[in-house]
Amino acid sequence: MGEMKVRPVKPRVQLIGRNGNGFAILGRVERALRDAGRSREEVERFHKEATAGDYDNLLRVVSEYVDIY
Repeated sequence: MGEMKVRPVKPRVQLIGRNGNGFAILGRVERALRDAGRSREEVERFHKEATAGDYDNLLRVVSEYVDIY
């Protein structure tokens, strides 16, 4: 059988009912990624992708990296 890639479990980040400011969201998600043991490169990649567009892009990228609750 072929090898299956195992995706790491996404960290959970509470955004519902929290400050919706883009910078606050960036900080909260970056902290969650670091706390979950993600590499510096992955955190930097997240930051670059998340800030490459508008607020909707930020939220889309956040949802790719973490589970939002």
